[in-house]
Parts: sequence; C-alpha cells; structure tokens
Amino acid sequence: MDQQKLRSLVFEKTGVKIDIDDPVFALVALNEAVLAETVERHIALIDAASQELVQHARAAGGLGAQHDGSRKAPLLDATNEPAAVAAAAVAAAAGDPPAAYAPAPAAGPVRPIATQAPAITPRELRLLGAAAGVAVLSALLVLGGQAAFSKPGLTAEQSAALASADKLNKAIQKLDPKVREQLQAELQK
Repeated sequence: MDQQKLRSLVFEKTGVKIDIDDPVFALVALNEAVLAETVERHIALIDAASQELVQHARAAGGLGAQHDGSRKAPLLDATNEPAAVAAAAVAAAAGDPPAAYAPAPAAGPVRPIATQAPAITPRELRLLGAAAGVAVLSALLVLGGQAAFSKPGLTAEQSAALASADKLNKAIQKLDPKVREQLQAELQK
C-alpha cells in the first residue's frame, strides 16, 4: 500500500488533504488484511471444488488416466492436472488423428422433438369451455335478477296515456250519436 499515492488520489477526488499519520490509513490496512484473508479462503474453496469436480469427472469416465506413458511433461487442463488433453497431445505427436467427440448412445428409443405446438391445446379448450359456461351463467343470473326485482306494473307514461284514453272515451260517449259515428269512422281509418 503506497500511502503517498493514496493521499494524492484522495486529494484529487475530494480536495481533502490527509496526513500519513491519519487513522484512515489504519482502516485501509485493516481492509487489506481482511480482503486478503477472504480471497485466500475463496481460492481454497474453489480449488477444493475443482478437485472434487475432477474426481467426479474421472469417475464418470469424462477424463482419461493420469499416466500417458511419455517422458515429456504432461499437458495440464483447467485444474492444473494431467488429463485427456495429454493423451490427445501424445496421439498427435505419434501422427494419429485426434479422436473426434462421440456422444454416448441413447439408452432407449429417441422420441422426435415437437417443433410446432398445436393452435389450441386441450387445456386451453377446457379453459375456454369453463369461461363460456361462466358467461352463460352470469347472463342468466342478471336476467333472473332483473325479472325478480322489476315491477310488473305499467310505467308512469303508460298510466297517463290510459287515463287520457278513458277521458276521451267518456267525452265521446257524451257526444251526439251522429257526430259520434263520424268520429268512430275517422278513428277506424
């Protein structure tokens, strides 16, 4: 940790001058120590996990044997251990073509993968049917409620028209029979 460099960096960024004896440098040193310990711990965990992964890969047959029979220093894989990469290098040095990747054969019959989905799936049909049923029941409920809570009588306009017709009928009855017949004939037209 270069204290002069840190002092100039703080001054450039904030305009605040700090002394070399400032307690902030103690915090910087403490931060460095904690960070170094944390990094070491994480490196150890990553190394242990990579070793375990290599062991699992070897057990599954994914990595070759460690001994390749050559006197040259073995090539290393990502875990810094000799692996199938070394065997491939030996084969290439002997003039053999590199082994191509060959996937393991399928355990059973291989089903084709569907490339297109049907327009409407059975689940969607069931949902559409349920939605249609709910819509019909809702409409019936609304009509039933309207019928139950509406008044069966006449509206105010209809009642006024009937009252007016009764008055006209009484007035016509009081008229002279000759005028009444002419009025009835006109109403028939």
